Amino acid sequence: MSRPTIPKGTRDFSPEEMSKRNYIFNTIRSVFELYGFRQIETPAMETLQTLLGKYGEEGDKLLFKVLNSGDFLQKIDEYELLTHDSLHLSTKLCEKGLRYDLTVPFARYVVMHRDELQLPFRRYQIQPVWRADRPQKGRYREFYQCDADVVGSDSLLNEVELVQIIDTVFTRFGIRVQIKINNRKILSGLAEYIGAPDKLVDITVAIDKLDKIGIDNVNEELLAKGLTLEQVNKLQPIIMLSGTNEEKFDVICDTLKDSEIGLTGVEELRKIIRMLETSGVNNEVQFDLTLARGLNYYTGAIFEVKALDVQIGSITGGGRYDNLTGIFGMPGLSGVGISFGADRIFDVLNTLDLYPKDTTAGAHLLFLNFGGEELSCSMALAAKARQNGITTEVYPDSVKLKKQMTYANNRGIHFVAIIGENELSQGKVMLKDMLSGEQLLIPQEELIEKVKEEI
Repeated sequence: MSRPTIPKGTRDFSPEEMSKRNYIFNTIRSVFELYGFRQIETPAMETLQTLLGKYGEEGDKLLFKVLNSGDFLQKIDEYELLTHDSLHLSTKLCEKGLRYDLTVPFARYVVMHRDELQLPFRRYQIQPVWRADRPQKGRYREFYQCDADVVGSDSLLNEVELVQIIDTVFTRFGIRVQIKINNRKILSGLAEYIGAPDKLVDITVAIDKLDKIGIDNVNEELLAKGLTLEQVNKLQPIIMLSGTNEEKFDVICDTLKDSEIGLTGVEELRKIIRMLETSGVNNEVQFDLTLARGLNYYTGAIFEVKALDVQIGSITGGGRYDNLTGIFGMPGLSGVGISFGADRIFDVLNTLDLYPKDTTAGAHLLFLNFGGEELSCSMALAAKARQNGITTEVYPDSVKLKKQMTYANNRGIHFVAIIGENELSQGKVMLKDMLSGEQLLIPQEELIEKVKEEI
């Protein structure tokens, strides 16, 4: 019989790995709450009506669709099956899909619960998402996102605070990052500048791949999408622009002097970066004209975060979206958000070994099992230890001490409490520190305080 497997692009996580992942989730959650964000959850499945058309043509292709329950072929005639038109068939076979991200479901949530919300509404969400992508290093088909969004406010202070959240999270993790920032209005201005305003989506999708496929392949894709060679050449000096943030602003202001939307984007970005400079952040904030964020719903500032010490894709991204809720019948509500890629952060922390030493530690205290009255005494003390916040185990079987001690050592348990016949008769407990090897015979009533002093 063959061994069971899991789908490509998914992973199992051991208890030690889950301890690390919970460290990531708890750190991000604590920073979100520090800035006044409140948690919500949405279903794993959304209707395809909610999902389709929100991520662009390429994003739609990556949606996992869920077959209708029951006889899903009932409404399909034989001719339709023979056409092998998978796109057409999927619209009849599937009414639901697994969520691609957390932002579109959040927009749907806001519209459905609009009468219950106090605007501006600040929410965070930590849940898995699914994409039918080609699995590779740092890219999974099932992965967690940790999102924070503000809707109902046009203020650029929201963008500033989201960058501060990014900076705070990665400072707490000890990961050195570069925070890249751009504005979709600037990209719209560039499309006008080269005479291709109708090709904005094609330009942003291509530019967004620059780090992955290189400038030559980006240019080939732009030409394939219908841009002329003259337009592609006109775009080159802008794509390759370097220098300080201010130097880039000076160049792009001159380039877009005839584009109202482009200059609006430049002014918004300048304000954000200047506020960040006065408030102080630990990591570099870089104005990057090649940053495009391929998702169609972004309309203003866009963010992306790269780890400096590990070769991996973006570990955080986000941006401003002015029209997303309008798709669901609630126009005029602006929003801005960020999303931490927990799985990539997990890989970065593993590569750099940046987890706190006690992240994967086992229980603080283990009582060995001698059976009989000794076990009864151990269980009573274990209950008191737990009441005092000490993570505690009692070994379940009365077996050889060597086996129990090996278990404690392999589990990374700090203290072992031994109550044998002699200790029981004296009202004492032998406490062994598994880290130092030191053993102390102490009164049972002193056990709790002794362990609490050391953990």
